[in-house]
Amino acid sequence: MFRHSTRTFAVGLCALAAAAPAAPALAGEAPSSAPHTAAPALQAQTLADLATAMKGEAYAYAAYSLFAAEADRQGLPAVGKLFRSTAQTELNEHLREAAALAGTVGSNAANLRQAINGETYEHQVMYRRFAEQARSDGDLEAAKLFSEIAADEGRHRDAFRTALTVVTTGRGTIPAPSKADVVPVPAGLPEVKAARTKANLDTALHGEALAHAKYMLFAAHARQTGNTALARLFEGTANIERQEHLGGEAVLAGLVRTTKTNLRTAITGERNEATTVYPGFAKRATAVGDSAAARYFRDTAADEARHAAAFQKALDQLR
Repeated sequence: MFRHSTRTFAVGLCALAAAAPAAPALAGEAPSSAPHTAAPALQAQTLADLATAMKGEAYAYAAYSLFAAEADRQGLPAVGKLFRSTAQTELNEHLREAAALAGTVGSNAANLRQAINGETYEHQVMYRRFAEQARSDGDLEAAKLFSEIAADEGRHRDAFRTALTVVTTGRGTIPAPSKADVVPVPAGLPEVKAARTKANLDTALHGEALAHAKYMLFAAHARQTGNTALARLFEGTANIERQEHLGGEAVLAGLVRTTKTNLRTAITGERNEATTVYPGFAKRATAVGDSAAARYFRDTAADEARHAAAFQKALDQLR
């Protein structure tokens, strides 16, 4: 898992559908998330640790994908391949396993309600507040971007509401998704000045990465249940969250640097996950009897150690 420097923090989808109490809210969601499935045996702290893991794994996928593109631009295809393959592991193994344990995916209606809750919070509260704060701090480009994303999230909420009516009543048509306006993210320094804006960008980046990952899970479930129109809506919205929203935020945050710097950042994050974060999660899960989660945390820690070693080898070869 990759952690942004300003933050301290393949499973079958059919296993995600068991009914149970709601899991904790994730980044970019309203504090009182709509109920969705969760494994009933898991303790609250374990669920919270799984939520943290999902945030980091989703962000790792997004960040490493951008780092891979930069390595390709610098004529370093082997490094690009390494970033890209690691990104896939973070998304398709680590995040999916955490989601299965936490019961993140439910019925199509439950998934839509969860998405509506998150989009409503981002539209009405989070991005509007971020825009006001950025404007107050003189970061006008960030204020503009936050306002634009707030409006987009309102449209996403409305599309999901329409889809929920169709799913629950059988009447009407599920909207087609808008097309993502892909934002290139070259290497560069931050384009904002205020510490508060930088922190808000970090929160927003994690939220968009998580939304992308969760909507792709929801899309896979919709497709499994034969609802291809809903799958397309979730997939299209997921692409906007990552390729457009996260891309624009990444440019302002200066997320991507030179490939050597990107490798150093990844090594630091992976080592922290391997030696501190995941072992701590495993210890807590073991103490409360959540053995499956403890095993997941231990296995993921071992994976992150291997990722750190691979990134270190790649960096050594560039010196």
